[in-house]
Amino acid sequence: MKWQKLGLIFVPNNHYDWMASHAAVPFARHLTGNLFRIYFSSRNKSNQSFVGSVEVDIQNPQEIIKLSDHPVLVPGNLGTFDDSGAMLSWITEHENFSYLYYIGWNLGVTVPFRNAIGLAISSNKELDFTKYSQGPILERNLSEPHFSASSCVMKENKSWRMWYLSCVKWRLVDGKPQHWYNIKYAESEDGIHWIRNNIVCIDFKSDEEYAISRPSVIHDNNIYKMWYSYRGQAYRIGYAESEDGINWTRLDDQVGIDVSDFGWDSEMIEYPHVFDHKGQRYMLYNGNSFGKTGFGLAKLETA
Repeated sequence: MKWQKLGLIFVPNNHYDWMASHAAVPFARHLTGNLFRIYFSSRNKSNQSFVGSVEVDIQNPQEIIKLSDHPVLVPGNLGTFDDSGAMLSWITEHENFSYLYYIGWNLGVTVPFRNAIGLAISSNKELDFTKYSQGPILERNLSEPHFSASSCVMKENKSWRMWYLSCVKWRLVDGKPQHWYNIKYAESEDGIHWIRNNIVCIDFKSDEEYAISRPSVIHDNNIYKMWYSYRGQAYRIGYAESEDGINWTRLDDQVGIDVSDFGWDSEMIEYPHVFDHKGQRYMLYNGNSFGKTGFGLAKLETA
């Protein structure tokens, strides 16, 4: 693979109180023709996360057609799993409904934060998602005692399949708590109630690596292909393949995209969303500072 970078698409700059900075974990949703709505997670000045969107022509993505003037998702009520922020992770279309899976944040005391996976549902392609419940659909349990976060959800036949971030431990490093998380697998009959058997899909490849996140999966010619973020010193985008979607082989050296020599994505690249449109494969991704410098777009070069 070799990806051609098309440049920076959007970066918030105090557009609204809830969109003071960041455009993290971008997700592209096709509307009509070449028109896409790209969702992203912004922050207010208190570092609470909200979900906003821009609409672009994918053939001319630097020209923003529409910017949402109100958030798609907001933090939850005091004391709930998402009272510190809500970050969109994935949207899965099912019958006449859209299932929006998101990351809910709580601030911590002994550790900086705790995440869980929430769900919001819409009956159309507008911006009126409603949270399914005040509680999460994926939370820490007997075998996963820390937290769950960014997910990719695919509906195949009668089964729902999820690849998601799972924190496996916290450890004090230089006196500060540091997390370790990898990517695991779950299944569901309805997209709401999930069976987890602690199946690890993408695991750490070295002692220096401690964070693997934001899986993006495509089933392509009988092969499951996954793009994701992995971090040791700084985030990079990785790639893996699988015949069944459960047992994966890491092929990071084949990913075909890396940091730039200078600019908004010169220090790190992360949080990919890979999607197809009219025979062309695209990738949305973040750059420096975990989305503070906005998100960009790349397209896969063809022979």
